[in-house]
Amino acid sequence: MRFPMRFRPGTVAPVLFLMAVPMLGAFSAIGAQTNAPAAPKTAIMLTQVAEGLERPWGLQFLPDGRYLVTELPGRLRVVGKDGSLGAPITGVPEVYAKNQGGLLDVALAPDYIDSGTIFLSFSQLRGNGASATAVARGKLTLDGASGKLTDVKVIFQQEPPVPGSDRHFGSRIVVTPDGNLFVTTGDRGDRPDEAQNPASTIGKVLYITQDGKPALPSPAGEGWNPLVWSIGHRSVQGAAYDADKGVLWTVEHGPQGGDELNLTEKGKNYGWPVITYGIDYSGAKIGDGVQEKEGLEQPVYHWTPSIAVSGVLLYTGDLFPEWKGNLLAGALKYMQVQRLVIEDGKVVQHEVVADDIGQRVRDVRQGPDGAVYLLTDERNGRIVRMEPAATE
Repeated sequence: MRFPMRFRPGTVAPVLFLMAVPMLGAFSAIGAQTNAPAAPKTAIMLTQVAEGLERPWGLQFLPDGRYLVTELPGRLRVVGKDGSLGAPITGVPEVYAKNQGGLLDVALAPDYIDSGTIFLSFSQLRGNGASATAVARGKLTLDGASGKLTDVKVIFQQEPPVPGSDRHFGSRIVVTPDGNLFVTTGDRGDRPDEAQNPASTIGKVLYITQDGKPALPSPAGEGWNPLVWSIGHRSVQGAAYDADKGVLWTVEHGPQGGDELNLTEKGKNYGWPVITYGIDYSGAKIGDGVQEKEGLEQPVYHWTPSIAVSGVLLYTGDLFPEWKGNLLAGALKYMQVQRLVIEDGKVVQHEVVADDIGQRVRDVRQGPDGAVYLLTDERNGRIVRMEPAATE
């Protein structure tokens, strides 16, 4: 039984513990299977910020506190602090908007205030029915609630393009403090073995400059494409960089079971499709039919059954002081957010902090106010703010 939360613009919905009780058995099983004890419950409030977005996918905060949001059909919008939707920004690259494809992530360059530079990831039609993940750079000029993108240049195209596939594009962008980009790509569904080919850019995490050149001084391994940071990924849906520790966290979809959290290191092989904690949708085994194999990395944490993990956030704010250094991961399937307490690179506690909010959570971001903002992937998608519940 579900208890979807109904929002009206500007209204606040406290998350009441009794509402979550009917679902606790299912989610406790997830925690038990991944050997993470339950964390103390956090009392939170959810407030709707905006609605009326069509399948929003990526969210970033502009310096003035407004929101920059991508919509899967190919639109980029500015959303006002009052929840108003600006007209679509012009100049956005044409996207292959089919099934899981479309306009995906958005990121701001570290010098955005001076340069106006932003990055967009998207699915691109390449001819003869083939498609690929791509990344473009452009200059964003805003005029009130709308604006334009100019000097647009495609800096990355996944190779090889895949004919007939409209799924598993990835694709998150993480900009590091030095201005380089981590970009995630999927295995495209029909080409899982390419995730093990270090020469291709399918099923990989990439590390590139703002011009799309290799950011590494030399390839991460023998025979590796110089753009590739790590291999053996199915479809990375979330990525977060810990600047203090210099490490990259990623989360990716497993098949039927086996969603993964990985501490994603240079030159490592994360196993897909040779090893996995999931099984094929037909019930058949995948790859070698094993969960571990020498030379292949194990996830730090896995969700079995799958939660359809989405965006992930490394929390650094002051509004939730007890969450500092924790990871917050969205879940499409259960319409929730999970908190993972990290110590020494391991998950030591687990909490469902926003349970069954009634829409699929696609992205999770920290705002300049320290609150956590959720983007829901629906035809009437929303931006929702998460903050501590008021105490008497």
